[in-house]
Amino acid sequence: MKTIGYVLADFPVFSETFVGDEMRAMSRRGHRVVPLVMHLSDGPAQVDDMKLAKSVTKVGATPLLQALATLARPGRDASAALAFVRRQRRLSRHSLLWNAMKMASVARAAGCEHLHAHFSGGSAAHAIVAARWIDASVSFVCHGHDVYAEAEDLDVKLAAADAVVAVCNDMASDLQSLCQSAKIVTIPCGTDPSLFLPVTGGDRSRRLLFIGRLVEQKGLDDLLTALAMQGSASVDLVGDGPLAGELRAKAASLGLGDRARFLGARSREWIVEHAPRYLALVAPFKIAPDGSRDSGPMVVKEAMAMQLPVVATRFMGLKEMVSPETGFGAEPNDPASLARAIDAAFNLKEEQRAAMGCSARKRMVERFSLDASATALSDVFQAA
Repeated sequence: MKTIGYVLADFPVFSETFVGDEMRAMSRRGHRVVPLVMHLSDGPAQVDDMKLAKSVTKVGATPLLQALATLARPGRDASAALAFVRRQRRLSRHSLLWNAMKMASVARAAGCEHLHAHFSGGSAAHAIVAARWIDASVSFVCHGHDVYAEAEDLDVKLAAADAVVAVCNDMASDLQSLCQSAKIVTIPCGTDPSLFLPVTGGDRSRRLLFIGRLVEQKGLDDLLTALAMQGSASVDLVGDGPLAGELRAKAASLGLGDRARFLGARSREWIVEHAPRYLALVAPFKIAPDGSRDSGPMVVKEAMAMQLPVVATRFMGLKEMVSPETGFGAEPNDPASLARAIDAAFNLKEEQRAAMGCSARKRMVERFSLDASATALSDVFQAA
């Protein structure tokens, strides 16, 4: 199995649990994984990712002489690396080439045969140049904002990589239309069903649950309006973000009171312990004014693994996750449609809710498990 260099702009990131999960899953598949991190974060992070962070290589700390030695030893594809540096427009050519040499020197020394970047921004650009310099294959995965809100030379990168991973079908179609020659594969980020488990016995909350950053693409303004329209359902909102104050003010203006409780950010451990006892998860996602969108939200897969029905908008990857057997659909940007879906979930009989939850977990295990995603990724890396 190939040695894989994982190229990450920032690590660990509290809300990006899928990155660490994927690296650990690839190690279990038999790959040697070498995390190449451009910025090592000292902020809050999940416990498992903090452990992994102790073993990463900080690209910026590469010794000067080591980088110069790599620059002096170009591989057979060095001309492709230089051509990419010239074609891309976002980054300083000098800075891109020099930092890619640092990355290439570490990757070569570690025996990396393939470089894989998360997100299509600077991490993908550096991975492409470094991989071509040392004759390694290269891929990157797109997630959402890096395609729809902050795209950086995406057409050039699509043409230069050996493979590009889209996390849902709509994104794959959009990427292919941008570059017909690109090799696009659709692989959803997977969830570990052995970590997110349902619970039996004990009391169940009659409240809905939202988990995510408090940002425009999550559709929380629509959710609060929908709650006011529906009249009786209530929700606990787990997460923090720039819209926290604005959303609290809106909830107050709508007279929601205790029907909308803002709990702040919570750890994965909190979610594993408490989320299974909620009535359902609500995911009212949509397109933000700047184009940002959630394309394949992990929180929905985690909820399904915990046997929670899901109330979600029919949007991007949500259309592939939530079926009539596992939850309720609503139209994006449509509080009235969302209110009807919430009402349907709120009025489920317990046996109906239990059956829907079982179907949700079954669908998640069959289609969106971490092992299945790692197997598909491994096949891509091996073939590149």
